[in-house]
Amino acid sequence: MAIINRRMMASIEGDFVVFLIGMRINRPWKIHKWLPVALAMPRMLKELAAHPEMGCLGAEVYLGMTVQYWRSFEALEAYARNRDAAHFPAWTAFNRKVGAGDDVGIWHETFKVAAGQYEAFYNHMPPKGLGKIGALSEATGARASAAGRLGIEGHEPPPDALPGS
Repeated sequence: MAIINRRMMASIEGDFVVFLIGMRINRPWKIHKWLPVALAMPRMLKELAAHPEMGCLGAEVYLGMTVQYWRSFEALEAYARNRDAAHFPAWTAFNRKVGAGDDVGIWHETFKVAAGQYEAFYNHMPPKGLGKIGALSEATGARASAAGRLGIEGHEPPPDALPGS
């Protein structure tokens, strides 16, 4: 992806959900416990990319963590509980195989984001995060600062954002 050498901001229409999920390998030598967990996420992401009607707007994978953007919590939960989708069998296999053991840990956090109650900024970056799934526009004028992008009045843009600086 090409680097955008301008101050950019991202926006998305309506409410959305940010879902963070990750794993931690507590016993690296027990590969038979953690490898199935590690291999499950790419299958799920491939399935979600092929079926946008499920409500996943996009995802990015980082070392040990995946960030997902969803249209709604209801869509996220429907996918998680769908017995015909990739997540449910992976979830039940994890519970059966790892159970109460601590060889591998998993975690997730879910954030419901109301329309306009977020800000996203990028500079000298290719599209990332919300910038990849939402609309990018220049972060200029009142929108040059985080407060401005959040619609909070009375904040000056940072000095480096002023024209000619």
